[in-house]
Amino acid sequence: MDLGAYFVRHHSVRRIQSSALCCFFVFFVFYFSLQIHIFGCAFQNFRNYSLCNLSTPKQMKIAEISSPDHRQGHHDSQFQQQHHLHLVSQIESSIKQAENLSPGKPLPVTISDDLRKYLNQLSQLAPFPNSLKLLVWKLSYRLWNACVDLSNAASIRSRYPSSSSSSRKDSTEEHAKLRHIAADLLAVAGGVSGVPSPVIKSASFYHKTGLIWHELRNFDLASTCFEKATDLVSNFDLNTITDAGERKLLLDLSIARSRTAWEISDQNLAMTLLNRARTLLFGLAEHYKALASQYMMFGKSVLAKSESGGLSEALRLMNEALDLYEKGLHAARTREEMHELKDLRSKTLRFVSAIHLQMGEYESVIKCVKVLRDGDSGEHHHPSLPVLAMKGWLGLGRFMEAEKELRGMVVNKGIPEGVWVSAVEAYFQAAGTAGAETAKGVFLGLLGRCHISASAAVRVAHKVVGDGGSGGEGARVRAKVVAEIVSDERVVALFSGEAAGKQRVAMHALLWNCAADHFRSKDYETSAEIFEKSMLYVPYDSENSILRAKGFRVLCLCHLGLSQLDQAQEYINEAEKLEPNITAAFLKLKIYLQKNDKNSSINQIQAMTTCLDFSLDFLSLAAHEAVACRALTVAVAALSSLLNFYANGKSMPTPEVVVLRALITILTQEPGNELEVFKFVKWAYNRASEVGSDCFFGKGEVGRRERNWFAVTSWNLGTKTGMERNFELCSHFMKLASKFYGFLADSEVEENSIMVCKSLIVTVSAMIASENQKNAALSDSEVKQVIELLDRAGKILKTNSTGTRLNDDQASNIEPDLFFIYTFCAYEIQGRLNDLGSQLVLVKGFASSKVCNPRYLLQIGLRASQGPWPNYEIATFALNECLSALLSSPSPDYQNVALIVRKLIVIASIRKGETDDEALHAMYKQAYRVMVGLKDGEYPIEEGKWLATTAWNRAALPMRLGQIDVGKKWMNTGLELAKQVPSMETCRLSMEDFVGGLGKEFCVQNDGDNRSQLTV
Repeated sequence: MDLGAYFVRHHSVRRIQSSALCCFFVFFVFYFSLQIHIFGCAFQNFRNYSLCNLSTPKQMKIAEISSPDHRQGHHDSQFQQQHHLHLVSQIESSIKQAENLSPGKPLPVTISDDLRKYLNQLSQLAPFPNSLKLLVWKLSYRLWNACVDLSNAASIRSRYPSSSSSSRKDSTEEHAKLRHIAADLLAVAGGVSGVPSPVIKSASFYHKTGLIWHELRNFDLASTCFEKATDLVSNFDLNTITDAGERKLLLDLSIARSRTAWEISDQNLAMTLLNRARTLLFGLAEHYKALASQYMMFGKSVLAKSESGGLSEALRLMNEALDLYEKGLHAARTREEMHELKDLRSKTLRFVSAIHLQMGEYESVIKCVKVLRDGDSGEHHHPSLPVLAMKGWLGLGRFMEAEKELRGMVVNKGIPEGVWVSAVEAYFQAAGTAGAETAKGVFLGLLGRCHISASAAVRVAHKVVGDGGSGGEGARVRAKVVAEIVSDERVVALFSGEAAGKQRVAMHALLWNCAADHFRSKDYETSAEIFEKSMLYVPYDSENSILRAKGFRVLCLCHLGLSQLDQAQEYINEAEKLEPNITAAFLKLKIYLQKNDKNSSINQIQAMTTCLDFSLDFLSLAAHEAVACRALTVAVAALSSLLNFYANGKSMPTPEVVVLRALITILTQEPGNELEVFKFVKWAYNRASEVGSDCFFGKGEVGRRERNWFAVTSWNLGTKTGMERNFELCSHFMKLASKFYGFLADSEVEENSIMVCKSLIVTVSAMIASENQKNAALSDSEVKQVIELLDRAGKILKTNSTGTRLNDDQASNIEPDLFFIYTFCAYEIQGRLNDLGSQLVLVKGFASSKVCNPRYLLQIGLRASQGPWPNYEIATFALNECLSALLSSPSPDYQNVALIVRKLIVIASIRKGETDDEALHAMYKQAYRVMVGLKDGEYPIEEGKWLATTAWNRAALPMRLGQIDVGKKWMNTGLELAKQVPSMETCRLSMEDFVGGLGKEFCVQNDGDNRSQLTV
């Protein structure tokens, strides 16, 4: 067992500060070595016994060792003994892992976890026989010594750091856990026969472990350890304690508990424990010094917090420390002890004097100074005494004494604050801005020769900055001078430490306000410089991290104003490290937007929503910033994120319909976003259907405008996508338009019904056009949907409220093109359903309406003649009606006339065959009559050639069959038509020769028939 390591401190071997402490430590080592020697005798009977094999029942049992607990071991069952041995074996195995650890490797977490688990199981089996207690004690000491070795090795490595501070902290925490387990092992084992002062040893383990937890700032565990140690020694009779180490342990334990209570802000308990520690001084100077030092530390802590009423509390604590130092001097036995106590008393008295000065008790200040100067500790030459005396005499109005002290300060290599501050103030008051540079020179010159306090530097800086605001060139000059003063290394050094806490805060506030004034006047360059200098007066600790983060954020704003984006990003990154909040996240977004980094901007929007202080207003602000920077995709991402918060039904500052309208407006500003626009338009309709039209759009005029906006937007986008031949998306938009127009108000029923009808018709038309475009037939469900949409549109068309019916001659409120589209689409769907009768009724009804024109009839006829579901009856009807209308026109379109004639001839040939020559011949004769009298080329030449050629060729079959008259009829018709076509002169001569020689060569009719075939 490493006996010396037991007394080593928990984290490193500390250097002994004085010969007295060295002797004291040697005495402790000797004394406890003797105790451990006695304790080791109890293990003599099982020196060769290995704890590794305790789980094997064949080895020596713990009960075989003579101890006062042999009767209990006798009554324990074999199973309990094996269970005890098994747990002890498991504990020893984990301890061996700790003992075998390499000093350079981190401590595994599993060791402490396993040990804690086994310890909990073992504690449930208490009480134990004395032999088992001895084993547990031995294991506890082995674990403690292993921790000491690891801590010593870690302290050596810390001089040459190679790992991160976080990993070192984790390793230290694991060491503390193991030490805590070692202490708990002793507590579980309890008192052991043959081991002197077991309670003191157990309490010592807890005390040292608590100190480790305290340094790790885990005050809860520290307090737990100290309380357990206190419970262990609570029954001791103080009059019977003669051992110096035990006395020191009792005092240190009480002080440690008090310090931990102070850290967790339980000051009442801390002071109670300190006052209780007065009974544990035992008349020893070292004890008085330790307790007084703790009072003084608490007093300094109160002063550093700068809380209201803190001065009185700090003064009370300092007076307590003074009283204890005085008593310690009376108890001191060595010269070194007396010298050390006098130094500490003088230091405390200086604090008391400073506190009296801050409280305005100037007579007390003078008394303290006199006491310090009359003492024999060598403190009468301390540099702070003339400063305190001067301020005390000034406060009492005794200026001669103050001046004497002031002169003495100059001789004492220190410059009195009152002198040079007053001089600088007077000078600057007279010289104004023109003397700013001179004031700076005087101040920095005195700084090199004299002792200057931080408060003096604050006063000078305040005087130079002045109260004239931030306007004008003079304010800018004064700000530059102040920046040079406060950035000097010697000035910054004045504000280091806890004593300058108030002055540091004052200097920071002064610089911050000055920079803020320049920022408001848009002088970002000067503002950034002063803000940057103010950061020199914010300590680098956790308590001031929020203030530092605030400074970095405002510096980011300044550099944003200067368009220095890289610098702005550096500052905001530092701010996020210290205090990640929504403001920093938003400023980061502004930087990304100005850099036009859209991907990072979108990612930053998502990061904003994860901030603890996130509010929805920042998403709206993000969208505005993105629109201002023309980063529309970022604005869309911000508003999309905002929409996600409306689903859970909680109250929102902005109506959902407004967010959707803004989102759609942004998306429509750039082409190619139609699909995204459709998603959000559909979102709006679904939400309106879900919560109700009035609830979503609003009531009254506001709701009407919102509803109409979405309806018109859907219509316009449907029209746009239709013109771009994106028929599928067009149908979706138009269907949504019909639904939005379907949210009717009583005063808008007729108007909206018309728009619903139009939207439905265009929807169906787009669906059919999409089918033709994709060359993929509509599914059965889509056909069913089209039928339903047409049925709704048809019902609206037939109502009297719209003033229109398909066969009504009155003026219509719906465009003729929509009537035609409706008819065409209905005809298509009826053709799919093979409803020929309904098709005929539909087309005849449309042909008889006033809105019908030849162009519509021509399209219906062509579709009926050559579509996937042909209806020659309708084609013949529509084409004949169209031909009649064209020919009755003052200026017929002969191109369409020729097309219709050809289609009618083809349809007649398909429907009637070749047997009904009269009907076909009548069509050719009609065409001939149309062509007669026209100018050359007015009737399409190619169509004229086709008519003449097909008519001539129709004579071939009758001639073969011997029907000479029929053949001659068709040949004459072809010849007559050829005469009307200017480019057929050669062909016409051949035709005339053949007709003239027909009688002479009748005998060779077959040969003539073959030669009479013409082609174009």
